[in-house]
Amino acid sequence: MNIGLFTDTYFPQVSGVATSIKTLKDALEAQGHQVYIFTSTDPKVPKNIFEPHIYRFSSVAYVGFKDRRLAFRGLIQAVEIAKSIQLDIVHTQTEFSLGLLGKIVGRQLKIPVIHTYHTMYEDYTHYVAKGLLIGPKGVGTIMKAYMMGMSAVIAPSQLVQETLLRYGVKAPIRIIPTGVALPNPSVARQNLRDQFGFSSRQPVILSLGRLAFEKNVALTISVFSELLQTWPDAQLVIAGDGPARKSLEEQVSELSLEKQVTFVGMVNHDDIMNYYQMSNVFVSSSDTETQGLTFIEAMAANRPFVAIHSPYLDNLVDNDAIGTLVSDYDELLAGIEKYLTHQATAKDQAIRAKKMQDVDANTFAKRVLSLYQDVLSDYHQSDDVDDEYPTDDEVGYMKRILRNPFRRN
Repeated sequence: MNIGLFTDTYFPQVSGVATSIKTLKDALEAQGHQVYIFTSTDPKVPKNIFEPHIYRFSSVAYVGFKDRRLAFRGLIQAVEIAKSIQLDIVHTQTEFSLGLLGKIVGRQLKIPVIHTYHTMYEDYTHYVAKGLLIGPKGVGTIMKAYMMGMSAVIAPSQLVQETLLRYGVKAPIRIIPTGVALPNPSVARQNLRDQFGFSSRQPVILSLGRLAFEKNVALTISVFSELLQTWPDAQLVIAGDGPARKSLEEQVSELSLEKQVTFVGMVNHDDIMNYYQMSNVFVSSSDTETQGLTFIEAMAANRPFVAIHSPYLDNLVDNDAIGTLVSDYDELLAGIEKYLTHQATAKDQAIRAKKMQDVDANTFAKRVLSLYQDVLSDYHQSDDVDDEYPTDDEVGYMKRILRNPFRRN
């Protein structure tokens, strides 16, 4: 099968979405399929470099997300490329530039288009013109408009499915949790404890992910400051970057925790497992997670996690060996202390390994491939598609969000 993945975000950009797409691409290719990435240009990728099966289209940076980009041309080129490689299916991973381009490619080639909804935009509208361009209520209208005519939509969790149904999305929705590529045990791992000067017995708590305000890393820092009263040699490593970093560094300074908290910035994807394995426990105080890739990564690295309750995690966590879910400050503190006190056992590792079989990259790809096959077998090009196009009001909403959110770079 020839599969086209259309995404505004891809490596070398670092995000859960980029990682998810790379994981799917590699796993599908391992099963004998041809996967082609249609994505945006990136300042870190030289224009003359050859990237097999990756096509990049001229783009600009997006306001509020300096490391996110939107393509502004390339439709004719994309259609011609898609014809030449004889795409069987289009799988969009964004609702914006490359996503819209992917929908048009699908119509031109008369092939099905499916979509994965990655981001709960209601939590991010403040990034777009400080919430003046579009508010939470407008998100549902835009998403419903974008997903009109889709052959199917993938929701990474039940929470996402419920959100899409609330928006009024009519396309068939299938829940497929995002998978993660298991680390190769034969590859030598870097000992980051030596690099950071931590002893082998020193408690290390890891926070890893985009440093956005809605990720609520400030709560983790507050809890950590109290944890030091009983674990004075503990260290908190904060991996990632984003708009909240300056505020978080100021918080650390105000609490005089500069020697106990380390900001490492953006982490190379190939090094992520090293950070999990350096830690005793992974902690997330975000209450906006929809697919929990970092939690699966923690399991793959054989580490427990402490996180805030969510519909996705409530379904994932069924044993303390996997993680502990909490609702408030005191429970978060108690959860971290539990894993610092508890010595991991072979039984814990076996429980995590069994859970990983349900969310590894191969299982992820097989589920997505099954959806592709179902869609292709049922797909019929209809001559009457008037009711599949957005209304004038919906087009207006889409134009509002796409008209001005560009920043030249």
